[in-house]
Amino acid sequence: MSRSLHPWPVPPPRVAVVDVRALPRPVVPAAPATAVPAPRTPTPAPTPSPTADVVPGSTVLVTGSGGPAGVAVVRRLVALGHRVVAVDIDPIAAGSALATVGGVVPRADDPAFVDALLAFAAEHGADALVSTVAEELPALTAATDRFAAAGLATWLPDVAAVDLCCDKAAFAVRLVEAGVRTPATASTVEAAADVPGPWIVKPRAGRGSRGVQLLDSAADVAAAMTADPGLIVQTRLTGREFTADALVARDGSLLTVVPRWRDATKAGISVQGTTFDSEAVTTVVADALEAVALTGPANVQGFVADDGTVTVVEINPRFSGGLPLTLAAGADVVGTYLAGVREPAAELPHLFFTPGVRMSRYFAETYTAGDGSPVADPCAVPAVTR
Repeated sequence: MSRSLHPWPVPPPRVAVVDVRALPRPVVPAAPATAVPAPRTPTPAPTPSPTADVVPGSTVLVTGSGGPAGVAVVRRLVALGHRVVAVDIDPIAAGSALATVGGVVPRADDPAFVDALLAFAAEHGADALVSTVAEELPALTAATDRFAAAGLATWLPDVAAVDLCCDKAAFAVRLVEAGVRTPATASTVEAAADVPGPWIVKPRAGRGSRGVQLLDSAADVAAAMTADPGLIVQTRLTGREFTADALVARDGSLLTVVPRWRDATKAGISVQGTTFDSEAVTTVVADALEAVALTGPANVQGFVADDGTVTVVEINPRFSGGLPLTLAAGADVVGTYLAGVREPAAELPHLFFTPGVRMSRYFAETYTAGDGSPVADPCAVPAVTR
């Protein structure tokens, strides 16, 4: 894998702003007469027709629109001017409300999952698929021929690479074989005796911080792993935690690595972060990605110790929940990935970013009326530049 890329500061791109006030507003039915004062009718939000003005080559189907990564991808694609068909298992997923069209699909392990995606793509003229959920990648990869026959372009990683990334025990073994530093790991109670403490116990296949336990007693580790054979144990690392958003071309060449400190997290999602420039981190991240032979979007998580040692904990074969910070720093991994989806033979550009860009995340809401039509955000303000 090429490691010639070294990030140097460049100004972040300017994001297009659409004045939604100029768009047509849907009609909301009047509230029925009552003996008491009726509640105020919510102000409807402007929304484009889901089937109007379908332009070939401009509509993207995005999965996982209820997660942070899905929301970020939807927002970026909309800002770039694409029509977005966003789907999720949650009928009120926030990202679906932000897209041109929102829809509900079954879980990826449901036999009807692929059929539902194909139906949405055909109905709304989607020509490209962007997945933001790692667990659905095997089902999508198995259906690549069906997607191609339907005119839906894809760029999906090799299933073996996905399996390695989603199995934390197998991932640790592979990194050790490749000479990439990773914490001592065991998947059995017997092997756990050789893992130095303090410890972190987590599901062998999991995401975020679900099921994670921080333990300081070998007896507690043994008890936890005995109670749940699906757990692994690792040495708990110290130092500063980072995530590196990466994009790897189809031929395995590295297009970008954008490291960011995880300054504050909630439920495994970064809520405050800062991009930074580190050749050491970039090199180790590149080695880890090469070890698992992953292509497409990825986020690599690890720690930098006080002595500068870089250790990789896991790789997620998808866009990250902290993706907006990478975009704000100037590396448009979403737009570049989409270009690679639609043009498999295209030579994609190396992406650079600005170190020192900070993010502080806050809650944002989407609103719908009783009939499902969108309701305007009462706190929306025009974009401000300084």
